[in-house]
Amino acid sequence: MSNSAPSGSRAGAFVPALVLRGISKSFGPVRALEDISLSFNSGEVLGLLGENGAGKSTLLRILSGDYQPDAGQLFIDGEQTTLKSPADAHRLGIHVVYQEPELVPYLTVAENLSLGNLPHHALTVRPREVVDTARHLIEEHGFTGTISPTAIVSDCSPAQRQCIEILKAVRSDARVLCLDEPTSSLAEDESQRLWALIEKLRANGTAIIYVSHRMSEIEQLCQRVAILRDGELVRSAPTSQLSADEMIRLMVGRPLSRMFPPRTATRGDVAVRMGGVTTDSVHDISLEVRAGEIVGLSGLIGAGRSEVARALYGVDRILSGTIEVQGIRRRIRSPKAAIFRGIGLAPEDRKGQGLFLDRSVSDNVSLTVLRALSRWYVIDAKAEHAVVSKMTMRMRVKARSLQAPVRTLSGGNQQKVLLARWLARNPKVLILDEPTRGIDVGAKAEIYQLINELTEAGMAVLLISSELLELLGLADRILVMREGRIVQEVPREAADEETLLRLALGVK
Repeated sequence: MSNSAPSGSRAGAFVPALVLRGISKSFGPVRALEDISLSFNSGEVLGLLGENGAGKSTLLRILSGDYQPDAGQLFIDGEQTTLKSPADAHRLGIHVVYQEPELVPYLTVAENLSLGNLPHHALTVRPREVVDTARHLIEEHGFTGTISPTAIVSDCSPAQRQCIEILKAVRSDARVLCLDEPTSSLAEDESQRLWALIEKLRANGTAIIYVSHRMSEIEQLCQRVAILRDGELVRSAPTSQLSADEMIRLMVGRPLSRMFPPRTATRGDVAVRMGGVTTDSVHDISLEVRAGEIVGLSGLIGAGRSEVARALYGVDRILSGTIEVQGIRRRIRSPKAAIFRGIGLAPEDRKGQGLFLDRSVSDNVSLTVLRALSRWYVIDAKAEHAVVSKMTMRMRVKARSLQAPVRTLSGGNQQKVLLARWLARNPKVLILDEPTRGIDVGAKAEIYQLINELTEAGMAVLLISSELLELLGLADRILVMREGRIVQEVPREAADEETLLRLALGVK
């Protein structure tokens, strides 16, 4: 399939930095990529689209040198080459930033940014120079106030770790930069900074491969798109020639208008109420969520959305204020107490905080109901299997077996495992923090339908999301946060992206 350059005066400026011809890759009987021919041009952002399993990750692994293709050729600046390792890719200026940052958790931000290129004299590393270099890099690319060069990476939020990984690649002067869901954990202000950085790199001649499931970002940033489905390239075209609806239809065969299910749940009594709750991170939080209702929390990174979840779930100590569950005031000082009172949490970092990746689907789902499945501290395996089978079937989890390690599942199915866990417990209130982070559009539609089904069954849902369209499509009401406080409630019928963003930024 031929690749078309964007029309207009800029088209002639695009020169192929990297070209793939007939790339194929199989894993046993599974064909991951089939005859992929695609060019990546200097000074161009190419959007790489496709559902989970479409072949995007395999293609990125080939570009990074992690995988070698079974067939096909790869050309850099017109010369055929072979990438036998990530070191080969880095030497040729190809850098891949994955959705899950590959950082050393117990080193500082500055040390991570300098890995492989530590400032030194003779055999002595210069710590001050390491910090100064990192601070200059952070300031130069607009992340001042977001990232501290002396912070320990394990203490950084998912959004901060994503920014650090991107800065690492930028420091290496990448000629081809691959970004895999780079804004999956970023709020609007952080995303704006990243987009400015991408435009700067593009203007300087970097070829950028941008993987995202957010259609608005693809339309805004990318001059061209390449769409994969079932390991094949189904379309490569200028972005201007395809609408978001057409892109989604090419990926999954369903239009954008069908992403969000109609809200039919009936609101019941107040399931949870926070009255003037203050912690070290948030102040005077008052909200309520009714049975059958989805209440959205909107705001920029650092606004305090996840901290509200932590307070309600008993992670952060409450300094003042009250929590009521079904009209009864409760002291919730730990997650155990929250679960006992009927509150569940699916955290933003599902891999680091929500799931036991090396344990089975069954182990992860049954975690919250082990006491009910045990007698004299011995788990009834038959009863456990029955519960897990029922919950995973209801959540439509796709896994080769219930004993498969959770890390072998796609992101969408990992999220469904978390939902199945709470469905087994049947909490009164379920907090969902970034429930579709890094999930493809097809799986998103399934997750949205499942959330809707939970509320139809009477569950109250507190939804935290950085995707404004997600909040607008799902929530019955949206609470906007800024600087640790709820600044305004916006009803569904009055909400739009501009209103939410203005409130979050404090702009009239």
